Amino acid sequence: MRGIIAALLAALLTLAIAAHAAEYMEKTPFQLSRAFSPGVITEGGKMVWVAGQTATRDNQGNDIANNFEAQAKQLFSQIDTIMKRAGGSLANIVTMTVFIKESRYGDRFVEIRKQKFPDGNYPGSALITVTNFARPGMEIEIQGIAVVGDRA
Repeated sequence: MRGIIAALLAALLTLAIAAHAAEYMEKTPFQLSRAFSPGVITEGGKMVWVAGQTATRDNQGNDIANNFEAQAKQLFSQIDTIMKRAGGSLANIVTMTVFIKESRYGDRFVEIRKQKFPDGNYPGSALITVTNFARPGMEIEIQGIAVVGDRA
C-alpha cells in the first residue's frame, strides 16, 4: 500500500513540476497588463498542437451564440480538457493565437486570460481581429501550442 501511495505522490509531483518547468521571460509592465509573455523557453517535452477551438454551446449544452464572455470561458475549458487528455493542463500552453470578431472584446479577453493563468505565467500570444467566423454566432477562436513534460 505504501508503494502505491508513494508512486502516486511521485507521479503528482512530476506533473506539478512539468506544468511549470517552462521559463517565462521577464515581462514589461505593458505585457503584464495584457497577460502575455514575450517568450517562453522549454527544453524537451511532448508538444501538443491545439486546433482552433470554437463554441456556440457550453459544456451543459446551453446556447452561448453571440456571447463573447461565455465563449471565451468555454474555449479555455475545452483547451484544458484537451491538455488533460495529453497528460497536462492549461498551464502547459506556451503560445496561443486568439481571433476575435470585435476589437472591443480585447480588454475583456485579457481579463479572462488573467483568471485562467493566475500565477502570471502567461503564454506568448497574438490577438487578432477578424471579419467573421465559419459559423454564425461565433465571437472568438483560440488555437495554441503546449509542451508537456519539459525541462527549463
